Amino acid sequence: MTTEAVIDAIGISKSYQRGKPVLNDVSISLRRGEMVALIGASGSGKSTLIRSLAGLIPIDATRDGRDAGSISVLGHSIQRGGRINCSRTLRARIGVIFQQFNLVPRLSLLTNVCFGLLGRLPTTRGTLGRFSDDDKRVAMQALSRVGIAEHALRRASDLSGGQQQRAAIARSLVQGAELLIADEPIASLDPMSSRRVMDLMADMNRDDGLTVLVSLHQVEYAMKYCPRTIALKDGKVAYDGPSSALTPAFLNSIYGAESEELFLPTFGDAAEPSHGSHWSDPQGGMNGNMNGNGHWSDPPAAVMPAASTLAMTRPHMKSGRLLA
Repeated sequence: MTTEAVIDAIGISKSYQRGKPVLNDVSISLRRGEMVALIGASGSGKSTLIRSLAGLIPIDATRDGRDAGSISVLGHSIQRGGRINCSRTLRARIGVIFQQFNLVPRLSLLTNVCFGLLGRLPTTRGTLGRFSDDDKRVAMQALSRVGIAEHALRRASDLSGGQQQRAAIARSLVQGAELLIADEPIASLDPMSSRRVMDLMADMNRDDGLTVLVSLHQVEYAMKYCPRTIALKDGKVAYDGPSSALTPAFLNSIYGAESEELFLPTFGDAAEPSHGSHWSDPQGGMNGNMNGNGHWSDPPAAVMPAASTLAMTRPHMKSGRLLA
C-alpha cells in the first residue's frame, strides 16, 4: 500500500439549515489501496459525507467566517469555497454505489452496466446509448466477474436486490474506477446477499488495488472486511482507527448497556476478526471455516450482522486512541 492520498478532506462542514451543521469540521484521509468502513447512527452525517466526497453536493463555503475546508480526490481538488470542480474525466475514475442501486428498471442488465462506459465514450454515442460490440463484451466480462452474466438480458426490475447491487458494482468495474465510494450498499439486503456484495468489494480491493470507502450500519461487517473504521457522531469524527478495537469490551467501555445493540449476544465468545479474510458464496462447495483462498465458506454465527441498527455515541477518539 502506498502513502498516496486518494481522498484528502480537510476541515469540511455542511449545513442544510443555518446554524445546524450536518458535518462539522471533518478531516479524513484515505491512502491508495485501503478499504475503510464509515459507521454512525442515522443522522450522524454519513450519507452527507459520502456525497460530499463524491462531488455530488457542495460543502459550505465558510464556517464561522473562515474557509470551511476543501476536498481533494485522486490528487485533484474537487471542492473548495463551496464550489464543486470535478471534471468528466475525474468522475470516470470515481465509482459511487448507493443503497437504491440506481439502475434503470426497464432496461436490461447489460445496458445498465454499459452505462459505466459513458465517461469514456464520445458525447454523441453516450447520449444515444449506442454501445459497440466491444463495449458489450467488456460489460459481459464484468457481469461474469460478479456472478450474474446469465441475467444480462433481463430487465433490472426483474432481479433481486442483491443481484441489482452486484450489477451496480459491475458498472463500476467497466467504468475503470480507481476509487469506490459506497453509501450503505447492503442496508436493504438479506445476509447472504450482503456477504456476496462485501466479498466483491473486498476482492476488488485486494486484486485490483481499488480504494474503497463503504458506509455500514453493521459493526460486524466493518470488523470482518475493513482494517480501518471511521465513526461519525453528530457530524464529527468520533473515532478513526483499527476496526479490531471495535470489540464488545471496548464498546461496552464507551456505551455501557447500549453496546448490547451493536453485536449479537454470542459475539463476545467468537475469535478475534481476521482482516483480509472474508466470506465466500456458500454455494461454492467449500465446507468448514477458512478455505485455502482465505474466504469463509460458512460464516461463523457469531459474526452475522445484528438486526438492530447502529447507534453511534462514541466519545471523540484520534489515531485509534480514546481521548480523555
